[in-house]
Amino acid sequence: MTQTESRTRRHLRRGGFQPRAIIAIVVVWMLMWGDLSWANLINGVLIAIVVTVVFPLPSIEFAGRPHPWGVLKLAAYFVADLVISSVQVSMTAFRIGPPPMNAIIETQLHCQSDFYLTLIAELVCLVPGSVVVEARRTSSVLYIHVLNVKSDADLERARASVFAVERRVMHALASKQELAAYAESVAATGSSRA
Repeated sequence: MTQTESRTRRHLRRGGFQPRAIIAIVVVWMLMWGDLSWANLINGVLIAIVVTVVFPLPSIEFAGRPHPWGVLKLAAYFVADLVISSVQVSMTAFRIGPPPMNAIIETQLHCQSDFYLTLIAELVCLVPGSVVVEARRTSSVLYIHVLNVKSDADLERARASVFAVERRVMHALASKQELAAYAESVAATGSSRA
């Protein structure tokens, strides 16, 4: 068995020893109790082991690597989106008049990775005025609730902002092969989606 086959088999296997999940659960446990005692640490480790055995997480394949310039651009645009959206939501909340119209949009992403789908959904969700209500991993589709929609142009603007987040995530973290597949998918669907 080659190293690649072994790694692929390990990625497909569900459960097993998950040290990162155990450490994360123990850290959260210790922070929740606010007490750095041996008893708390031992209880946290025991609970973490039980949780990871009873509710095993599937491995998420990540073949990419961080690109420093792309990560910096992703972070900068995220902060800018956060500030601009916060101001827009505040203005909408304090506006006098009829309540704003909202919509749920379906957005078909170009990437096919669970990791990227999750990251894009989280980044979209963290920006005020938009909430991901459903993510379909099998088809890479996000359903997003958007605040203050007045026209079809607003819907297209919301979709374009999701595709911009997807593009930044891919350029920040994807491998060359993933970027090539992403570019091919964008070209196949036309420039209106990306």
